[in-house]
Amino acid sequence: MRKAIITRKTGETDIKLILSLDRPLTGRAAEIIVNTGVGFLDHMLTLFAAHGHFGLTAECSGDLEVDAHHTVEDMGIALGQAFNNALGERRGITRYGSALLPMDEALAMVAADISGRAHLTYEVNAGSETVGAMDAGLIEEFFLGFTRAAGITLHIRQFSGKNAHHIIEAVFKGFGRAMAQAAAPDERLTGGIPSTKGVL
Repeated sequence: MRKAIITRKTGETDIKLILSLDRPLTGRAAEIIVNTGVGFLDHMLTLFAAHGHFGLTAECSGDLEVDAHHTVEDMGIALGQAFNNALGERRGITRYGSALLPMDEALAMVAADISGRAHLTYEVNAGSETVGAMDAGLIEEFFLGFTRAAGITLHIRQFSGKNAHHIIEAVFKGFGRAMAQAAAPDERLTGGIPSTKGVL
């Protein structure tokens, strides 16, 4: 089972994160426990893991007396590090994944390439409002941290939506599905690297 344990401690956050990319062989739902101190982020990470069928345990103690910025960004970094470690040499993976995800009036597209190259295109207009106790603008910081730490190319685009909660929820559900598809084994590769260069 592809799994990673990340501990990350800075002067701003203290994180422990366990990520499993594969559903248990019993077919049971993977365990998901998220407690970052930011309720809306907990909700989004839970949706990401549930729709990607990932196991995720994440605990974070952050400087929320300042604001949620460091917690949100560092959780993105830690999740990216976990993906990078759990994927290992990336042999036999599908590499590409995408999802077009509706959430009521909102529609978002997420496309992923486990390329070894960190890149984020983020075209989402969720406004600058607060969702729960979190600034919606911090979502981009989360994904910047994730892509840089994971070495993954990620395109996120909003096609419609007015409610910030719905827009961001569509993004995280699509993120889970796209990453699950990209990380899934491709039996046609028989353990090979999914690149004509022979390396990712």
